[in-house]
Amino acid sequence: MLVSAKDMLTKAKAGKYAVGQFNINNLEWTKAILLTAQELKSPVILGVSEGAGKYMCGFKTVAAMVKAMTEELNITVPVALHLDHGSYEGCYKCVKAGFSSIMFDGSHYPINENVEKTRELVHVAENLGLSLEAEVGSIGGEEDGVIGMGECADPDECKMIADLGVTMLAAGIGNIHGKYPENWAGLSFDTLAEISKKVGDMPLVLHGGTGIPEDMIKKAISLGVSKINVNTECQLSFQAATRAYIESGKDLQGKGFDPRKLLAPGTEAIKATVKEKMELFGSVGKAQ
Repeated sequence: MLVSAKDMLTKAKAGKYAVGQFNINNLEWTKAILLTAQELKSPVILGVSEGAGKYMCGFKTVAAMVKAMTEELNITVPVALHLDHGSYEGCYKCVKAGFSSIMFDGSHYPINENVEKTRELVHVAENLGLSLEAEVGSIGGEEDGVIGMGECADPDECKMIADLGVTMLAAGIGNIHGKYPENWAGLSFDTLAEISKKVGDMPLVLHGGTGIPEDMIKKAISLGVSKINVNTECQLSFQAATRAYIESGKDLQGKGFDPRKLLAPGTEAIKATVKEKMELFGSVGKAQ
């Protein structure tokens, strides 16, 4: 059964740990993440970008797959199916498809328009028992064709959005989608501390979790981050394991070309990455 992310993030904020959002791209991704969460007794959020949703034949297909998989695999830990960096229209599509959580990324709009659209979606989410993530500032890098420059969020604008009643708030603090460049300046903890002070008990979200040093992750959690997004690192793990399998010639041995064999090393690599992140975030055992 899919659940809103509200309860798991409220507990994470109070317990000073973070719940991982791991983006899914296909059946193997989803299965690997769910099995790892169940094994570690950790709550988990499955993120779906609009691009990934389209790739997987639409949000209805994704929701049906995830719901069926949680039943077939006897998943008992809390699982939220969440739209990642959703457009205004995309949010409504995911609501209709059966997602339990949505993100409206209005960060590219003027703040007043971001507020108005977010306010409308807050009412929708509240009426349906869904969780809602909003964004202020900019996450650097590219996501589904949207390029961000990585501007830090204005703490006062963060408070404006938080006061609308959103479940969680993503605020740009120098974080980047994809790989971090060697000259990356790091997270702006002064900005994060000021935002956390302004929004009080609101769970904060750290996008671009791949490549951020462990000490920065832990400090961000101590300053109010309760949800951390990971996507690129799982993709890199999958790619490396699949490349090793093929370059070793195992795909040419017996029935090594069978997709169930060909994709198995990459799937195991995703499990290992998710386990590593859940342990770092502190969510292991929190679903017991």
